[in-house]
Amino acid sequence: MSPGRSGWFVSIDGPSGVGKSTTVQALHDLLAEQGRPARRTVEPTNTALGTFTRSHANEIHGLALACLVAATRYEHVETVIDPALHGGELIVSDRYLPSTLVLQQLDGVPVEFLIDINRHVPMPDVAVILTAEPGLIAHRIAERGITHRWHLDPTGPSREVDLYREAAAYLMDRGVDVLLLDNSAYTPSDVARRIADAIPALPLPSVPSPAPSTPQGT
Repeated sequence: MSPGRSGWFVSIDGPSGVGKSTTVQALHDLLAEQGRPARRTVEPTNTALGTFTRSHANEIHGLALACLVAATRYEHVETVIDPALHGGELIVSDRYLPSTLVLQQLDGVPVEFLIDINRHVPMPDVAVILTAEPGLIAHRIAERGITHRWHLDPTGPSREVDLYREAAAYLMDRGVDVLLLDNSAYTPSDVARRIADAIPALPLPSVPSPAPSTPQGT
Protein backbone atom coordinates (compact mmCIF):
# COMPACT_ATOMS: atom_id res chain seq x y z
CA MET A 1 0.00 0.00 0.00
CA SER A 2 1.38 3.37 -1.01
CA PRO A 3 1.58 6.38 1.36
CA GLY A 4 -1.71 8.07 2.21
CA ARG A 5 -3.88 5.18 1.07
CA SER A 6 -6.42 3.47 3.30
CA GLY A 7 -8.33 1.61 0.57
CA TRP A 8 -7.61 -1.58 -1.31
CA PHE A 9 -7.16 -2.14 -5.04
CA VAL A 10 -8.02 -5.41 -6.80
CA SER A 11 -7.53 -5.93 -10.53
CA ILE A 12 -9.02 -8.87 -12.43
CA ASP A 13 -7.63 -9.87 -15.81
CA GLY A 14 -7.55 -12.88 -18.07
CA PRO A 15 -7.93 -14.08 -21.66
CA SER A 16 -11.08 -13.41 -23.63
CA GLY A 17 -13.61 -16.16 -22.94
CA VAL A 18 -12.19 -17.06 -19.54
CA GLY A 19 -15.29 -15.90 -17.66
CA LYS A 20 -13.84 -12.70 -16.25
CA SER A 21 -16.98 -10.55 -16.33
CA THR A 22 -19.02 -13.32 -14.67
CA THR A 23 -16.40 -13.62 -11.94
CA VAL A 24 -16.32 -9.85 -11.38
CA GLN A 25 -20.11 -9.84 -10.94
CA ALA A 26 -19.96 -12.83 -8.57
CA LEU A 27 -17.31 -11.04 -6.48
CA HIS A 28 -19.34 -7.84 -6.41
CA ASP A 29 -22.43 -9.76 -5.22
CA LEU A 30 -20.48 -11.71 -2.59
CA LEU A 31 -18.84 -8.60 -1.14
CA ALA A 32 -22.23 -6.90 -0.94
CA GLU A 33 -23.63 -9.91 0.94
CA GLN A 34 -20.70 -9.65 3.36
CA GLY A 35 -21.38 -5.96 3.99
CA ARG A 36 -18.19 -4.96 2.17
CA PRO A 37 -19.32 -2.79 -0.74
CA ALA A 38 -16.84 -2.37 -3.57
CA ARG A 39 -16.56 0.27 -6.25
CA ARG A 40 -16.61 -1.57 -9.55
CA THR A 41 -14.77 -0.06 -12.49
CA VAL A 42 -13.60 -1.22 -15.91
CA GLU A 43 -10.96 -0.55 -18.54
CA PRO A 44 -11.29 0.99 -21.02
CA THR A 45 -13.38 3.40 -18.97
CA ASN A 46 -16.67 4.98 -19.98
CA THR A 47 -15.19 8.47 -20.29
CA ALA A 48 -14.90 10.12 -23.71
CA LEU A 49 -11.28 8.93 -23.92
CA GLY A 50 -12.12 5.40 -22.80
CA THR A 51 -15.09 5.13 -25.14
CA PHE A 52 -12.93 6.30 -28.05
CA THR A 53 -10.29 3.72 -27.16
CA ARG A 54 -12.80 0.88 -26.98
CA SER A 55 -14.63 1.80 -30.18
CA HIS A 56 -11.45 2.24 -32.24
CA ALA A 57 -9.34 -0.67 -30.96
CA ASN A 58 -9.94 -2.61 -34.16
CA GLU A 59 -8.69 0.24 -36.34
CA ILE A 60 -5.78 1.61 -34.27
CA HIS A 61 -2.81 -0.73 -33.92
CA GLY A 62 0.56 -1.25 -32.28
CA LEU A 63 2.37 1.62 -30.58
CA ALA A 64 -0.44 4.10 -31.22
CA LEU A 65 -3.03 1.90 -29.50
CA ALA A 66 -0.64 1.13 -26.63
CA CYS A 67 -0.17 4.86 -25.99
CA LEU A 68 -3.92 5.44 -26.18
CA VAL A 69 -4.62 2.64 -23.68
CA ALA A 70 -1.96 4.04 -21.33
CA ALA A 71 -3.48 7.54 -21.57
CA THR A 72 -6.89 6.10 -20.72
CA ARG A 73 -5.38 4.29 -17.72
CA TYR A 74 -3.71 7.44 -16.36
CA GLU A 75 -7.06 9.23 -16.61
CA HIS A 76 -8.67 6.25 -14.83
CA VAL A 77 -6.10 6.42 -12.02
CA GLU A 78 -6.43 10.18 -11.58
CA THR A 79 -10.23 10.37 -11.62
CA VAL A 80 -11.35 7.06 -10.10
CA ILE A 81 -8.69 4.77 -8.62
CA ASP A 82 -6.61 7.21 -6.57
CA PRO A 83 -9.62 9.05 -5.06
CA ALA A 84 -11.18 5.72 -4.05
CA LEU A 85 -7.98 4.45 -2.45
CA HIS A 86 -7.37 7.66 -0.53
CA GLY A 87 -11.01 7.61 0.57
CA GLY A 88 -10.67 4.16 2.17
CA GLU A 89 -12.73 2.33 -0.47
CA LEU A 90 -12.36 -1.11 -1.98
CA ILE A 91 -12.08 -0.78 -5.75
CA VAL A 92 -12.24 -3.68 -8.22
CA SER A 93 -11.12 -3.06 -11.79
CA ASP A 94 -12.28 -5.31 -14.61
CA ARG A 95 -8.99 -5.28 -16.58
CA TYR A 96 -5.89 -3.28 -15.71
CA LEU A 97 -2.16 -3.39 -16.41
CA PRO A 98 -1.91 -7.19 -17.01
CA SER A 99 -4.29 -6.89 -19.97
CA THR A 100 -1.98 -4.29 -21.53
CA LEU A 101 1.06 -6.52 -21.02
CA VAL A 102 -0.79 -9.25 -22.95
CA LEU A 103 -3.00 -7.65 -25.60
CA GLN A 104 -0.53 -5.01 -26.71
CA GLN A 105 2.20 -7.64 -26.98
CA LEU A 106 -0.15 -9.66 -29.20
CA ASP A 107 -0.38 -6.45 -31.24
CA GLY A 108 3.40 -6.44 -31.75
CA VAL A 109 4.45 -3.94 -29.07
CA PRO A 110 7.63 -4.80 -27.12
CA VAL A 111 6.98 -5.51 -23.44
CA GLU A 112 9.76 -3.09 -22.42
CA PHE A 113 7.87 -0.25 -24.11
CA LEU A 114 4.63 -1.23 -22.37
CA ILE A 115 6.31 -1.33 -18.98
CA ASP A 116 7.92 2.05 -19.60
CA ILE A 117 4.76 3.94 -20.60
CA ASN A 118 2.86 2.45 -17.66
CA ARG A 119 5.66 3.06 -15.18
CA HIS A 120 3.74 5.64 -13.14
CA VAL A 121 0.45 3.78 -12.65
CA PRO A 122 -0.10 2.30 -9.18
CA MET A 123 0.21 -1.43 -8.74
CA PRO A 124 -2.88 -3.28 -7.48
CA ASP A 125 -2.78 -4.72 -3.97
CA VAL A 126 -4.14 -7.99 -5.34
CA ALA A 127 -3.92 -8.88 -9.03
CA VAL A 128 -6.21 -11.72 -10.02
CA ILE A 129 -5.20 -13.52 -13.21
CA LEU A 130 -7.88 -15.89 -14.45
CA THR A 131 -6.86 -18.68 -16.78
CA ALA A 132 -8.29 -21.80 -18.40
CA GLU A 133 -7.36 -24.45 -20.94
CA PRO A 134 -6.83 -22.78 -24.35
CA GLY A 135 -9.21 -25.28 -25.98
CA LEU A 136 -11.99 -24.30 -23.59
CA ILE A 137 -11.33 -20.59 -24.18
CA ALA A 138 -11.45 -21.11 -27.97
CA HIS A 139 -14.73 -23.00 -27.63
CA ARG A 140 -16.30 -20.19 -25.58
CA ILE A 141 -15.15 -17.56 -28.08
CA ALA A 142 -16.60 -19.59 -30.95
CA GLU A 143 -19.94 -19.87 -29.15
CA ARG A 144 -20.01 -16.17 -28.30
CA GLY A 145 -18.78 -14.97 -31.68
CA ILE A 146 -15.89 -12.78 -32.84
CA THR A 147 -15.95 -9.43 -31.07
CA HIS A 148 -12.47 -8.03 -31.82
CA ARG A 149 -9.55 -8.66 -34.13
CA TRP A 150 -7.51 -10.69 -31.62
CA HIS A 151 -10.15 -13.42 -31.93
CA LEU A 152 -9.21 -13.92 -35.59
CA ASP A 153 -5.91 -15.60 -34.66
CA PRO A 154 -6.48 -19.34 -33.97
CA THR A 155 -3.31 -19.41 -31.83
CA GLY A 156 -4.60 -16.47 -29.76
CA PRO A 157 -5.99 -18.41 -26.76
CA SER A 158 -2.78 -20.35 -26.09
CA ARG A 159 -0.63 -17.24 -26.60
CA GLU A 160 -2.85 -15.24 -24.23
CA VAL A 161 -2.62 -17.91 -21.52
CA ASP A 162 1.20 -17.95 -21.79
CA LEU A 163 1.50 -14.15 -21.77
CA TYR A 164 -0.80 -13.81 -18.76
CA ARG A 165 1.47 -16.17 -16.85
CA GLU A 166 4.41 -13.93 -17.78
CA ALA A 167 2.42 -10.87 -16.65
CA ALA A 168 1.72 -12.60 -13.34
CA ALA A 169 5.44 -13.25 -12.87
CA TYR A 170 6.23 -9.59 -13.62
CA LEU A 171 3.75 -8.38 -11.02
CA MET A 172 5.04 -10.83 -8.41
CA ASP A 173 8.54 -9.51 -9.03
CA ARG A 174 7.14 -6.05 -8.24
CA GLY A 175 5.81 -7.30 -4.89
CA VAL A 176 2.15 -7.60 -5.93
CA ASP A 177 0.05 -10.33 -4.37
CA VAL A 178 -1.03 -12.36 -7.42
CA LEU A 179 -3.84 -14.92 -7.47
CA LEU A 180 -3.51 -17.12 -10.56
CA LEU A 181 -6.82 -19.00 -10.68
CA ASP A 182 -7.92 -21.64 -13.17
CA ASN A 183 -11.51 -20.86 -14.13
CA SER A 184 -11.92 -24.23 -15.81
CA ALA A 185 -11.51 -25.94 -12.43
CA TYR A 186 -13.67 -23.66 -10.23
CA THR A 187 -17.07 -21.99 -10.51
CA PRO A 188 -17.24 -18.17 -10.59
CA SER A 189 -18.64 -18.28 -7.03
CA ASP A 190 -15.66 -20.35 -5.85
CA VAL A 191 -13.22 -17.94 -7.49
CA ALA A 192 -15.06 -14.94 -6.04
CA ARG A 193 -14.79 -16.41 -2.56
CA ARG A 194 -11.04 -16.97 -2.93
CA ILE A 195 -10.61 -13.36 -4.03
CA ALA A 196 -12.77 -12.04 -1.18
CA ASP A 197 -10.69 -14.01 1.32
CA ALA A 198 -7.60 -12.09 0.14
CA ILE A 199 -9.17 -8.68 0.83
CA PRO A 200 -8.67 -7.23 4.34
CA ALA A 201 -11.24 -5.35 6.38
CA LEU A 202 -11.51 -1.72 5.29
CA PRO A 203 -10.69 1.05 5.68
CA LEU A 204 -7.07 0.33 6.46
CA PRO A 205 -5.16 2.74 8.69
CA SER A 206 -3.91 5.44 6.37
CA VAL A 207 -0.15 5.56 5.93
CA PRO A 208 0.95 9.20 6.28
CA SER A 209 3.10 10.68 3.58
CA PRO A 210 6.66 11.33 4.72
CA ALA A 211 7.23 14.84 6.03
CA PRO A 212 9.35 17.01 3.76
CA SER A 213 12.88 17.46 4.93
CA THR A 214 13.84 20.87 6.31
CA PRO A 215 16.66 22.55 4.39
CA GLN A 216 19.72 23.05 6.52
CA GLY A 217 20.88 26.60 7.01
CA THR A 218 24.29 27.64 5.78
